[in-house]
Amino acid sequence: PTIYGFAKHWKTNEPMPEEMFNKLCEQKTFNAGMMSCRQLLFGQLDMELHSNFDPEAGESGKGESVFDVHRRMAAKYTPYSEPLPEDRFLCTFQHIFAGGYSAGYYSYKWAEVMSADAFSAFEEVGLDNEEEVKKVGRKFRDTVLSLGGGVDPMQVFKQFRGREPTPDALLRHNGLV
Repeated sequence: PTIYGFAKHWKTNEPMPEEMFNKLCEQKTFNAGMMSCRQLLFGQLDMELHSNFDPEAGESGKGESVFDVHRRMAAKYTPYSEPLPEDRFLCTFQHIFAGGYSAGYYSYKWAEVMSADAFSAFEEVGLDNEEEVKKVGRKFRDTVLSLGGGVDPMQVFKQFRGREPTPDALLRHNGLV
């Protein structure tokens, strides 16, 4: 792995011990499930507020407040970390109110799914198989990079992978399967 090319003891020039390398690798997936649930909460909360929430009913007391919606969604997606009654996180969640992501926060997690799935095309041919990696790289260049925003993103991905994206690679990369 690449890390052995530069991770050497500053005095002895010995490579990083395998045990330390393994600990670094394990840290990559530490709390990955909790972080995924947190991102899913943000995406679903964003969609709920922009699709189903009735601000007039919430303000008049005839419906849920934005904070009630947050608590309800958190109970479903992050039951291990529900907001306190005085929590006002939503007041600072600018992505969904002032950052141009209204009803689009889910795209963060979707981008992770697509990225991991695309990288898995390289893994499938064997990252050490230089000739096959080059072929996949050219296909990636000729589809994803070349077509860019000129073609529907799902069609571009299908041209590259031959199918729609799945979360399988992301779950595997995050140590969740």
